[in-house]
Amino acid sequence: MDVELLLAREWQTLQNCHEDYERSALLIKLVSLALWLGGLAFGVAEVWIALLVALCWLQEGIYKTFQARIGVRLLRIERFIKDDPRQAHAMQLHSEWLSTRKTGSALIVEYVASAFKPTVMFPYVVILGVWGLSTLLA
Repeated sequence: MDVELLLAREWQTLQNCHEDYERSALLIKLVSLALWLGGLAFGVAEVWIALLVALCWLQEGIYKTFQARIGVRLLRIERFIKDDPRQAHAMQLHSEWLSTRKTGSALIVEYVASAFKPTVMFPYVVILGVWGLSTLLA
C-alpha cells in the first residue's frame, strides 16, 4: 500500500485519539468539580474531598502524558508528509514510543510534569486553593 496513504490514515486515526484524550481530560475535570461540590453539599470531610480532587488531577496528568505521546507521533507524520513521505515508515506509534519509553521514577516524573502544565492545573489548583484557604480561616 502507498506510504502516503498509510500516513494519512495513521494521522487521521491518531488525531481522533488525540481529541478523545482531550474529551476524557475534560470529563475528569468535570468529575472533580462534581466530587468537590457534592462532597461539600453532603458534608464529606474536606480532607477527603481534597484527596479525591488531587487523585483526579494526577489522573488527568497521566492522560495528558498519553495524549502527548500521540501528539509527538502526529508531528512526525506531518513532517514526513511535508518533507518526503517515501522516506517514512507508517504505523510506528508503539515502536517509536517504546524506543524512548521512560521507566520507574522517570515515568512518574513525566506524569507529574504533565499534571503541572497550566491547562491541566485548572481547576484543581482553584479547588485545592479554596480548600486550603477555608482550612486556614477555620
